[in-house]
Amino acid sequence: MKEIGGYIEFETFRSPMLYDDGIKLNCGRNAFAYLIESRNIRKIWFPKMMCDSNDKVLSDHGLEVKYYSIGKDLKMEDITLADDEWLYVVNYYGQLTDEYIVSLKKKYDRLIVDNAQAYFQKHIAGIDTIYTCRKFFGVSDGAVLYTNSEIGSDYPVDQSYDRINFLVGRFERNASEFYSEYAANNDLFFEEPLKRMSKLTENLLHGIDYAFIEKRRTENFRLYHEKLACLNKLDLNIPNGAFMYPLYIENGSEIREKLNGMKIYIPTLWPNVFDRCRETDAEYDLARNILPLPCDHRYSCDEINYVIEAIKNV
Repeated sequence: MKEIGGYIEFETFRSPMLYDDGIKLNCGRNAFAYLIESRNIRKIWFPKMMCDSNDKVLSDHGLEVKYYSIGKDLKMEDITLADDEWLYVVNYYGQLTDEYIVSLKKKYDRLIVDNAQAYFQKHIAGIDTIYTCRKFFGVSDGAVLYTNSEIGSDYPVDQSYDRINFLVGRFERNASEFYSEYAANNDLFFEEPLKRMSKLTENLLHGIDYAFIEKRRTENFRLYHEKLACLNKLDLNIPNGAFMYPLYIENGSEIREKLNGMKIYIPTLWPNVFDRCRETDAEYDLARNILPLPCDHRYSCDEINYVIEAIKNV
């Protein structure tokens, strides 16, 4: 029987949720696990420049994996896809256009698109597409999957109530105080089984001003590009609702250290590439020297200009 009365819980939000019609799951790697099971995938091509978040999924499901390279345009090399193989493509920094993705579908057919870095790029009908919520919004988990394949069995609903301390902590205090909790939350999903999105995360996603976020992120990316394109070794498109601004520059790793010392936190997104690739590989250089500059909706042109000046000074 439902409880009646007592203290009031967290508010229920009723604004429209972006991708409310997708399959809502607990994390991006389990969206991939869903596809492995529903599509009966046994062999797959993966990019060398990929975080280790999917490695356990690949090993747990016993997949045979082949790795392909990407160029300095962030696009994949040509491969020969066998009839029983699938292709996993990462939309790095939202730089893959719809036209390019459609061309991959026509060429390879069995395609999975990872839009973890391109949340505001709409999925294309008939193409399996994965979105990861926590890379763009203040939630501790959550992913959305678009596919026309289904798993026969049901799976439990996740719970997030004990994972949000680092989010509310940073809201009122400093990120550095709660970074260890944030990192622990990321590590948690290496072991989390496939679950539906939690009620709390789905509720929070119904309270987001998506139009504002998309506009602010796009504007911030554009401002970076206006000021830094002359330094950037990447020829970039300006994506809607950008993830981060990828500044590919000589000595990027050294500049990253100096910026971090100024409390401008610039991550290294694919550190495992340094073990997987040779120093002469394009992926090694991209992972080492791309500076993913923050352009999210927390910041206005004042903060973006501050980062730009800091980069020029160092």
